[in-house]
Amino acid sequence: MRPSVYAKIAARNLVQARRRTSMLAVALAAVAALLVALLSLSQGVSDTMLRAAAMLASGHVNIGGFYKAGAEDAFPIVTGRSRLREIVAAEIDGVDYVVDRGRGWGKVIAEGASLQTGINSVDIEAETGLTSELSLAPRSAYQEGADDQVNGDIGDLRDDNTVLIFAGQAKRLGVGVGDVLTLTVETLSGSINTADVRIVAVAKNLGMMTNWNVFVPRQVLTVLYQQNPDNTGAVQIHLHDPERADAVRGQLEAVLAAHGYEIMDHLAAPFWEKFELVAAENWRGQRLDLTTWKDETTYMLWAVDALDGVAFFLVGILLVIIMVGVANAMAMAVRERTREVGTLRAIGMRAGQVLWLFVLEAALLGVVAGGFGAVVGGGVSLLLEQARVPIPSEAARMILLSETLHLRP
Repeated sequence: MRPSVYAKIAARNLVQARRRTSMLAVALAAVAALLVALLSLSQGVSDTMLRAAAMLASGHVNIGGFYKAGAEDAFPIVTGRSRLREIVAAEIDGVDYVVDRGRGWGKVIAEGASLQTGINSVDIEAETGLTSELSLAPRSAYQEGADDQVNGDIGDLRDDNTVLIFAGQAKRLGVGVGDVLTLTVETLSGSINTADVRIVAVAKNLGMMTNWNVFVPRQVLTVLYQQNPDNTGAVQIHLHDPERADAVRGQLEAVLAAHGYEIMDHLAAPFWEKFELVAAENWRGQRLDLTTWKDETTYMLWAVDALDGVAFFLVGILLVIIMVGVANAMAMAVRERTREVGTLRAIGMRAGQVLWLFVLEAALLGVVAGGFGAVVGGGVSLLLEQARVPIPSEAARMILLSETLHLRP
């Protein structure tokens, strides 16, 4: 008997048992739709995390490092940034653009409050990724009773002694655009330096990462830390294809080693988790630390892993239930069609062929119902993505790194 004949018989049997078929099809489609929707949310969070990481704290690949003037020092400084950028431009393929950022840590002080935060210096003219992703927050987001007017200009970070902060920070500090903040940091020599900076922009929150990041022009960190202008915190490499980050990191390690640079052993962790490790090591001078965006955001990847775990756990339970249901339904179908099975056997159909007929019936039901459910789940995910549904919970916004629901089927 030709396969097409088996398929026709299986389809006919499914149509005849409309009620049972419909119930199983709806259950299978619902499971498939739920799986696609949950994984779309997980992928959306992953994409948002990549954008936020690449914008706020990391390139796709980073040339960071530590400088040790003494035995217990661990300063996140990279010397000779111009030479490193020349090497990247000449020997690394697939680079979209390169920026370098100073890294500092200190206290931001307003008139009635203060907070500890990372202080990142930027060349705002070169930060195309930063300026395209950041958007200004309305005054109502950080000043109680204020209107929805938007003040400030991110481009004003080109001016000396300026700062960009985020809405959550502005709310905690009780400040707005035009107010003056004082930054204090500890220098390499152990002294405390301060600088007054004017707020030129308050940006919308982008999840938990914006709690401990502010942006200043390069001049501010140079003055605070009394650094050589050719020093930086990290040279951040942005790739055309972020999926190549690990491969490019390996290539860069070989290239820089060939140029005589000392490279730290790779550790998949953000730079600030390495201070104690570096301080305990007995060496002096400069060593480079090469990382990818995933390394710099390992403390946040738990959100994606948790979503994936919940998705597979829930869908796994549903699938087991559906499998038991399908098995019972097919067993009932066999019992109901005992005479039909006997007739098929009597006309010469072998037992294996009869079994194949019922297996094909179940498979046809699973493929059609599951496929339909997957299409529905993907379609709903795309509609929700286009609708830019706001996330009402502050905690959820912190974890999902966005103020709107982002799904990617």
